[in-house]
Amino acid sequence: MKKCIVRITAALCAAALLAGCGGSISSKDGGYYTTEAAAQESYNYDSAAGSVDSGLVPENAAEAATDETAQKIIYNASLSMESTDFDTTREALMTAVEANGAWLESTSLYGTEKDHDRTADYTVRVPVGSYRAFLAAVGDAGSVLNISESAENITSSYIDVQARLSALEAQRDRLNALADQAETTADLLEIESQLSDVQYQLENYTRQLRSMDQQVSYSTVDIYLREVATLTPTGVTFGERIADAFGGGWDAFVGFLQGLVIALVYLWPVLLIAVAVVFILRKVWKKRSKKEKLPKPAQTPPPAEYPVKPGDEPKPKY
Repeated sequence: MKKCIVRITAALCAAALLAGCGGSISSKDGGYYTTEAAAQESYNYDSAAGSVDSGLVPENAAEAATDETAQKIIYNASLSMESTDFDTTREALMTAVEANGAWLESTSLYGTEKDHDRTADYTVRVPVGSYRAFLAAVGDAGSVLNISESAENITSSYIDVQARLSALEAQRDRLNALADQAETTADLLEIESQLSDVQYQLENYTRQLRSMDQQVSYSTVDIYLREVATLTPTGVTFGERIADAFGGGWDAFVGFLQGLVIALVYLWPVLLIAVAVVFILRKVWKKRSKKEKLPKPAQTPPPAEYPVKPGDEPKPKY
């Protein structure tokens, strides 16, 4: 009996210590992160259509993602692109998603085809082995203005979670053995309570490990697509850029005039009312001006008062 109590007490102390260590863990979106293990690298560069390539992801990234001894690195990218044929570019992007085994995590579309001002935002999850091929396909789909890539190393966090899982599994096995040896109902209930806590932590760490595996295996690529009338020049000389600026300025001026005419047509009732109000105010103002210019009638001077002679003053009555 005493040995059983000692074993139960030791198991409970071990569970408490493990729970205290687990309290320092923070999770984000189901994944596990520490401030020291997240090393990031990023860069930006201008690119023309069809020349997009990754400068971070190695060619053997797919094998490294499944290798337990390899570094666990999360690759992300963000692209900004434009196209004069918005629908064709969108179809090419969707084809690239399907051809590389990727999937859309989110998508949004703004603007109208009539106004030619449509924009689209895509968040694509791409298998790390198809990451480079997918970026090349995106470059062929439209004119890429810029691309930004980042690499986050979570190897130490990944190893830490694995170690905690192993410790929790060992603790669960010990508690199960003690439950088989419990001699009283109180001891059995206490052991089952500890088993419940351990099982909860096991499920939490397992979920975090799966999330990290998915982020390492599938890179996140954010794509911003904008519909334009003329592509932004990339990789041209200064003289060509000046000529494009003159042409763009004239197009902007013509577009401004067209917008102004359309706005006036939309506002014709307001303009009509404004003209009527101005006409009435001018009529009233002219009438007031004519009245002010008329000569005023001459006023007759008051009769002169005759001076009172001495002795003619009225006598007081008593």
